Amino acid sequence: QVQLVESGGGLVQPGGSLRLSCAASGSIFSISTMGWYRQAPGKQRELVATITGGGRTNYADSGKGRFTISRDNAKNTVYLQMDSLKPEDTAVYYCNLWSGVTGTLWGQGTQVTVSS
Repeated sequence: QVQLVESGGGLVQPGGSLRLSCAASGSIFSISTMGWYRQAPGKQRELVATITGGGRTNYADSGKGRFTISRDNAKNTVYLQMDSLKPEDTAVYYCNLWSGVTGTLWGQGTQVTVSS
């Protein structure tokens, strides 16, 4: 059974950076599309970025130019580098995996708070 474990969240000042990591168990990681989503209080969960098994990336407009998604298939890990953070980036960030074998899976989430 595939499990996703996120790490790297925390409190950062506006303009700062954080790197989130999501480690996946299982042997299907390299063929899976991975993504990061976020959910702020009182709002719906929204897409942040995705990356396919072949490395093709897609970003929501909110993070273009500031966020970078990447993956290391040898480590079964996907990353989200977040730079120039803004208070409106405050949310719980969730790792997502999709494959034809597993369907959609979610991690437990990691809190990111951007505040001075």
